[in-house]
Amino acid sequence: MAQTKVIFRVFKNGEVIALFPEIKEQRGCIMSYMHIGQHGTADTGIVYDTRLAKEPEYRDLHRELTAIGYSLKVCKKIMH
Repeated sequence: MAQTKVIFRVFKNGEVIALFPEIKEQRGCIMSYMHIGQHGTADTGIVYDTRLAKEPEYRDLHRELTAIGYSLKVCKKIMH
């Protein structure tokens, strides 16, 4: 099974978002996933409003994504 690249980021309020840099949505946007709301579209500029998540912070979201069928390769930054 091919792995899906994912970047986990954290908002100031502590919420974690998974960004899928290789799954393009509308212009300048990529697919994202959060516990609440699940799949959505995120502007790549979201990196300026978040910080890179540490493994303990994204562990639950990683587990959730794996449970719904993703095989993930965790990355640290979006390559344009």
